[in-house]
Amino acid sequence: MPESDLDLLIDAARHAGEIALYHKAKGLEVEHKPDDAGPVTQADYAVDRALREALTAARPGYGWLSEETRDTPDRLDRDRVFIVDPIDGTRSFVKGESTWAHSLAVVNQGVVTQGVVYLPEMDLMYSAGRTQGAFCNGDPLSVSDISDIHAARVLATKPNMDQIHWRDAVPDFARSHRPSLAYRLCLVAQGRYDAMLTFRPSWEWDIAAGALILSEAGATVTDRKGEALRFNNVVPQTAGVVGAGAELHEKIAERLVYTG
Repeated sequence: MPESDLDLLIDAARHAGEIALYHKAKGLEVEHKPDDAGPVTQADYAVDRALREALTAARPGYGWLSEETRDTPDRLDRDRVFIVDPIDGTRSFVKGESTWAHSLAVVNQGVVTQGVVYLPEMDLMYSAGRTQGAFCNGDPLSVSDISDIHAARVLATKPNMDQIHWRDAVPDFARSHRPSLAYRLCLVAQGRYDAMLTFRPSWEWDIAAGALILSEAGATVTDRKGEALRFNNVVPQTAGVVGAGAELHEKIAERLVYTG
């Protein structure tokens, strides 16, 4: 059995990748969640079951929060909680693309202490422990030092560029997109992009692991109001996410309008 929580998450993520790829090769059965919440496949459920069984057996005192498990209030009474997205980017997974990920985190009293984001088809294992730095396949990560908002390369969806979100003019930075929110956070941690932002309420399982990885790579990571992210909330969402190097984050934050 792995000694540390981080080793446990890394081993579990690799096993999750094997399960997901097995089901993908066999052929996916796709359902659609109510309220246009997106697709889900038998692979999502199989990965969720395997992760829940392995992780809670190794750490029986930890709570559990996952996109594909019915939420129960008992996690709120636990100091430590696993927060998991079995497959982040299911739409990409269904389309046969490679930019989907397993996102696994441990939270201690609202703060992420270990996080792993694994992209099996790209063989990318992003990991971080609180105060221990962030890594991809063992190589240390560092956020870019770009501070000019107009020169920044930003990962965001098109609706985030609506004038309603911004004071004065919408920034003219270069916008790109990746389907997996966890992967977006890791790409900024890797310095391949300079910032990421999303203004919609963000599910904790999408961002917990990636937020730690980005923070440990040297970025400032907050909600859209500029407040620190807290996890294992009664309603497991945050008020969006903004992540970038400290100077760029400040410049983005001062341009934002928060409408409540």
